[in-house]
Amino acid sequence: MIDISPLARPFPAMPDISGVTRRVARAQYKAWDRCDLTYVELAEGTAVAGVFTRNVCCSTEVEMGRESAAGGRARALVVNAGNSNAFTGFRGREAVDQIRAQVSAHLGCAPDEVFVSSTGVIGVPLPKDKAREGVAAALTAAPCSWEQAAETIGTTDTFAKGAMASAIVDGRKITLAGIIKGSGMIAPDMATMLGYIFTDVAIDPALLQKMLGAANHRSFSCITVDSDTSTSDTVLVFATGAAGNAPLTSMDSPGADALQAAINDVCTQLAHLVVRDGEGAQKFIEIEVTGAVSDDSARRIGLSVANSPLLKTAIAGEDANWGRVVMAVGKAGEPADRDKLAIRFADKWVAQAGLAADSYDEAPIAAHLKGQEIRIGVDLGLGDGRATVWTCDLTHGYISINADYRS
Repeated sequence: MIDISPLARPFPAMPDISGVTRRVARAQYKAWDRCDLTYVELAEGTAVAGVFTRNVCCSTEVEMGRESAAGGRARALVVNAGNSNAFTGFRGREAVDQIRAQVSAHLGCAPDEVFVSSTGVIGVPLPKDKAREGVAAALTAAPCSWEQAAETIGTTDTFAKGAMASAIVDGRKITLAGIIKGSGMIAPDMATMLGYIFTDVAIDPALLQKMLGAANHRSFSCITVDSDTSTSDTVLVFATGAAGNAPLTSMDSPGADALQAAINDVCTQLAHLVVRDGEGAQKFIEIEVTGAVSDDSARRIGLSVANSPLLKTAIAGEDANWGRVVMAVGKAGEPADRDKLAIRFADKWVAQAGLAADSYDEAPIAAHLKGQEIRIGVDLGLGDGRATVWTCDLTHGYISINADYRS
């Protein structure tokens, strides 16, 4: 039994989304007593947008998902847990083709309207017989809750993750609900582990893609657990259009700004939940970078700090070793001036103008580090660029989980 992360959040009471039906089943991809296949049926005409890993050793599911997302329409989603089906050659492709054919025949839609994701061990082909039986069971299963769907897509996750938001578009209330899985192998580049957001808004797929890209840049692409980018990272947004609003076609459409804010909100909530379930995590760390030459530079510096094993272990040990922040800023390869650099923990400056702050007192810093929510600030003093990234500490628990991952 996996202990629930001390940073876990309770699963919210999420509303149904018109045009979205969730079901789960047991394909038994691993020897475990749980559901491991999630099937989501979507109304005809559902718009879709997606962001995917840039790992060049990505899975067939990612390659096919990227191609299908370009078409802008979806009728179903299938998520397999326990087997990533990555690095499996033509056998992996055959398994995905089989799933898409099976679901498209059931729905009477094109195979490329069926999106498939898989997560788990790399290098083992997805068993086609188990996939076939699992999909067949899911197609006729009773509808399930959001929480059941979130639990089913997980692997090493210790708690189910969900988030919701709403917006007013064209005088109508638009609802968004999202679920995500992710705990380790988290250092996204254009995505995170596996995340799915559903909404009833009517929107042009191209605009939905633009909105997701903007939201992703400030949420999923600003988190890291261990600096490793998965072969399967995928985030998809499905919009059924059931709300009946005048379809949004550009950012100038009435209500587009409100929808963008809601998508940003859900993506940020989900991204934080992944970090809170970082393997072995005991502390949630926010790193705010200001004064950089650009926002992108600030983000890269923030991720350099967030990915430093030395810093993450210092936080785990509640050691106020701010010199490790200095080191991580300096190695980022971004413009920085040692004599303008300032660093703070919580609201207390520990270094300013390239020196230890005159007012530095380690006692309040040490007290802050004993908590679960850690805040670090870095100011470069060079420009107006700013970014916030999120990570967790690095503990013995991370080693234990990953040393035994395949056992």
